[in-house]
Amino acid sequence: MKDKRTERLIRREERRQKRVVNLIASENYVSDDVREALASVFTNKYAEGYPGKRYYGGNEISDEVERLCEERALKLFKLSPKKWHANVQPYSGSPANFAVYLALVPTGGKIMGMTLSHGGHLTHGHGVSATGKLWEQVPYGVSKKTERLDYAELLRVAKKKKPHLIVAGFTAYPRKINFKKFRGIADAVGAYLMVDMSHFAGLVAGGAYPSPFKYADVVTTTTHKTLRGPRGAIIFSRKSEIRNPKSETNSKRKIQNSKVTIAQAIDKAVFPGLQGGPHLNQIAAAAVALQEADTPAFKKYAKQVVKNARMLAEELQKRGWRVVSGGTDSHLLLIDTWMRGRGISGKEASERLEKAGIIVNMNTIPFDTRKPMDPSGIRLGTPAETTRGVKEKDMKKIAAKIDAILKK
Repeated sequence: MKDKRTERLIRREERRQKRVVNLIASENYVSDDVREALASVFTNKYAEGYPGKRYYGGNEISDEVERLCEERALKLFKLSPKKWHANVQPYSGSPANFAVYLALVPTGGKIMGMTLSHGGHLTHGHGVSATGKLWEQVPYGVSKKTERLDYAELLRVAKKKKPHLIVAGFTAYPRKINFKKFRGIADAVGAYLMVDMSHFAGLVAGGAYPSPFKYADVVTTTTHKTLRGPRGAIIFSRKSEIRNPKSETNSKRKIQNSKVTIAQAIDKAVFPGLQGGPHLNQIAAAAVALQEADTPAFKKYAKQVVKNARMLAEELQKRGWRVVSGGTDSHLLLIDTWMRGRGISGKEASERLEKAGIIVNMNTIPFDTRKPMDPSGIRLGTPAETTRGVKEKDMKKIAAKIDAILKK
């Protein structure tokens, strides 16, 4: 590389990644093949539009790579092309979620999503996000007693607030989600059900976590995290006709067409609604990752991710640390490091661990009394270390090291 300064930064980051224990729940390590595709000549091509309907010439091969990615996305999650559509153009998870709302929820309409402090995401309608400024969030959380979802309470909130769309799927909720119950809640109020499976998509692909597709109208996911691909996103949407939400806001809009499908509405929301030309190199890399995920080896990996997370939770509990909700069913867990003033803050815990070569992120816990920038807990995840070949016996050692560092 002629730019030696940038090259040095790349090499330094490469060395940093190799020497640390990476317990960031939303990070992973891609294969050399994924990196090769990401750095390919597709980065040179502009392809505004969709396959067969581009606004630029020279896109014959671009169309092929995008269609290949779509096909592999549907195949991986065992979806019928007659019933489901995959849009692989979103640049990342946040614009993917935004596109769904833009397509299905009238401006000023209601999005029912988990509150950020209980494990939701900014783009599930939080006030500081554009999703919370253009739409009204109907927040829900976990039970104070169990720190798990209370589906009866969710139904009560939904019936009272009548949201247009309900979001299931979180960034810091360690337990399995009952998608069937979410479907029942959505049906009870005539809402769309959107599942954001960005964190656990790889686990679904590997058969280590329940699939949401039987129950959801729309499923969004990033292509990194547990799916172990490049940073990007996919929107899976049903080809059923779009429903017209009954609201005063929507009645003023001249977009009512009962023959428009959910998939068509979302495609228009992605382009030209939000984005210009897709990142074809990113799509090519996603196609590679999707093929890698459709293998017996990946299924074994996904199951090991969950085994490692459970072992880490159990070992930390044995050493006296409080694990939020009592454990985990997925790739992540939350540790209450503050423990009502007897421990240390999440920020201090994160900083101590990083100095010792263990990377985590500070995180709020349900009903946290501390501020988000200095919360009561930390979030741990096992996807990245499992990619490196870590097993349960290694997790025991990692738990012991975490305990020793935080109890100094």
